[in-house]
Amino acid sequence: MQQDDYYILPDGRLVFTATYLLKRGWCCGNGCVNCPYDYINVAEPQRTELLVKRAKDERKAH
Repeated sequence: MQQDDYYILPDGRLVFTATYLLKRGWCCGNGCVNCPYDYINVAEPQRTELLVKRAKDERKAH
């Protein structure tokens, strides 16, 4: 079901939801936007960059 597993951006890119990624059960290391595993398998320095960006985005949302 699309709403639970993924959504499609206006430019056509498919984005998996955190719900889907949790069901999958592991971090693929690709830096998924909704990664619920804190990018554990993403190589540095990209992992740190993604975590910093996520923290900034969360502060903006509140």
